[in-house]
Amino acid sequence: MSSRIHATAIISPEAFLSAGVSVGPYSVIEEDVTIGEGTVVGPQVHIASGTRIGNNCRIHTGAVLAGEPQDLKFAGEKTYLYIGDRTVIRECVTLNRGTKASGKTVVGSDNLIMAYVHAGHDCVIGNHVVIANSVQFGGHCEVGDYAVIGGLTGVHQFVRIGRYTMVGGIARASLDVPPFVMAGGHSTFRYEGLNAIGLKRRGFSPESISRIRDVYRIVFQSGLLLSNALEKVEAEFAPEPEILEILGFFKSGTHGRKFIRPFNS
Repeated sequence: MSSRIHATAIISPEAFLSAGVSVGPYSVIEEDVTIGEGTVVGPQVHIASGTRIGNNCRIHTGAVLAGEPQDLKFAGEKTYLYIGDRTVIRECVTLNRGTKASGKTVVGSDNLIMAYVHAGHDCVIGNHVVIANSVQFGGHCEVGDYAVIGGLTGVHQFVRIGRYTMVGGIARASLDVPPFVMAGGHSTFRYEGLNAIGLKRRGFSPESISRIRDVYRIVFQSGLLLSNALEKVEAEFAPEPEILEILGFFKSGTHGRKFIRPFNS
């Protein structure tokens, strides 16, 4: 499988391109870049030093990968951007590399990142994630596997979005979103119910979905303080994997971290 490099592309001799990599017109690939087999780099893409891209990715026109962090504390330290396999990066996406805080920004495998998305420094995005057009992530955000984030949403720095969640479009995502739920809202970012359709599509059993719904009724609708609600969940539910994941998400929040709540709370 031979590589196809357009004559106008500028590629550092210190970059490593695996077999079958395609690079379009006027793209720039700097030194210390690794690109896996079968990846297609479109025209006018800029891939900066410190980028590590997996196999069979698709990177469209105008994307800028591993640009310097937009962080006043960044002092030129060597950091990285890691992208997994089979991820699609659409037009004009910007993914900044990490800072000394973690040393890296990470984007997993099998993701669809639509046009004009920005992910700031030290973000960690899981696998099978769909991020719609013009979503903007501040630094240090975390997104779990199979999450879906609607277009034009702004995600505040350090916010965590759990697995199998759906965040509505044009949302101001300023609070942590625990696994398996829907969240949205511009003026008030809030819990909007269970992501039941998404869970069914991903093979969750009716019994599992029912357990998750019952847990969130306690967390969000019982009127209990969060700490008391979690104690009630631990007392009343067997330690099934999805229950442990919900409890672990809430308990792993750092001091002062805030979570979404129902609209009327």
